[in-house]
Amino acid sequence: MNFETVIGLEIHAELSTKTKIFCSCPTTFGAEPNAHTCPVCLGLPGTLPVLNEEVINLALKAGLALNCGINFINKFDRKNYFYPDLPKAYQISQFDLPICKNGYVDIEVDGIKKRVTLNRIHIEEDAGKLVHLEDEKISLVDYNRVGVPLVEIVSEPDMRSPMEAVEFLRTLRAILEYAGISDCKMEEGSLRCDANISTRILGDTQLNAKVEIKNMNSFKELQKALEKEEKRQRELYTYGEEYKIKQETRRWDSGKGRTVPMRSKEDAHDYRYFPDPDLLPIIIKQAQLDEIEKTLPELPDAKIKRFLNAFNLSKNEVEILVDDKALADYFEALVSEGCNPKSAANWVIGDLLKLLKEKEISSKHIPVNEHSLFKLMDLIEKGSISITAAKEVFEVMFTKMWEPEEVIKEKGLSQISSEDALGALIEEVIVENPASLNDYKSGKLQALGFMMGQIMKKSKGQANPKLVKEMLETKLKGL
Repeated sequence: MNFETVIGLEIHAELSTKTKIFCSCPTTFGAEPNAHTCPVCLGLPGTLPVLNEEVINLALKAGLALNCGINFINKFDRKNYFYPDLPKAYQISQFDLPICKNGYVDIEVDGIKKRVTLNRIHIEEDAGKLVHLEDEKISLVDYNRVGVPLVEIVSEPDMRSPMEAVEFLRTLRAILEYAGISDCKMEEGSLRCDANISTRILGDTQLNAKVEIKNMNSFKELQKALEKEEKRQRELYTYGEEYKIKQETRRWDSGKGRTVPMRSKEDAHDYRYFPDPDLLPIIIKQAQLDEIEKTLPELPDAKIKRFLNAFNLSKNEVEILVDDKALADYFEALVSEGCNPKSAANWVIGDLLKLLKEKEISSKHIPVNEHSLFKLMDLIEKGSISITAAKEVFEVMFTKMWEPEEVIKEKGLSQISSEDALGALIEEVIVENPASLNDYKSGKLQALGFMMGQIMKKSKGQANPKLVKEMLETKLKGL
């Protein structure tokens, strides 16, 4: 049988506010457990929520960046469920009147463009975090994350492969990061998603029972989880009706390489939504929306087009740069310093990205500033240092935060461009290799490459290769 996979994503993005949604506790990551809490976010009796206005502004900004319609009248609702990391036993969210509706994101996979439509964007507060202790019968709760403002972005089931789902999430992350809506640090949980996946016979239009895979915060793991679940569901369908797929929530066990059941999936009405009596409806005015629209920066699609037109780079190079806002900004800063765009892209995508991955450093914290890398590239251009030596210099600059001149002096890596010094090396190599000289005279041009290699070896790689080649050719022609 030919199957079709149907995927929709529910993405949770933490908003870039300094304080929580209904209280003044900070939202900074990495604090001591339960340090960023107060009676309001802990849901203690007698407390009342006070809405952080910046949450509304950022949610509206997300709606505009993602081509959504805006509900000018929307409200908060209570979503009731008990879980140890939810101290009030309900979550303040939005149900039937979300702040944004519809919308779309354009993606491209294997050269095929596709539009993924959005159902809604709504605001809600985050829950806490359970810490499960190995070999212990208890779990601990960290409430620091309780009350951190989120937008939940719900796609329609428009994606037909794990690759499309990953590309959709990657594109969405870039838009949110460029617009300053969220820092999208997946490793810190600032961006995570639940993936809904079902399978049907190709040509069917009815949606079958879906499985929800919870809390994915890595592109790589999302793709692996969806591929494994896709395979599992297709196998079940081939076994017959008795193996019918159940609607349930599963989690991805990366160690075992499979999805694992968590609980059966209940319908939304079990949450007993009702309007939150402590919060007034949110009224959006067109003037407010117009002001927010003015703050939207250049978004990824527009930046890709500009880079392609302005810098003569390949589409692949541009996509790698633009996919990471910090890298794109760093590249543009290098070009502003006076770097050749192609050379700047080669350094950023090549040596810089390699070291960032090796040292596990975020592109937001590049230890070599743009001006220092420009100086290094300028020294290469002037012939003061070879490209090979420059790569060694750059690694020291990256780890020790030295300036290029300091590293070159410390390691003695200055390139030899003195014609007298190079002339002496050339003479030595010619005298020491008479057979190569005869080979060259008899038309064997590879002999030139051999002698070039000997000169570079004698100079310990510091001879200016371009000048050596010119001088060697001139010398050999005169013999």
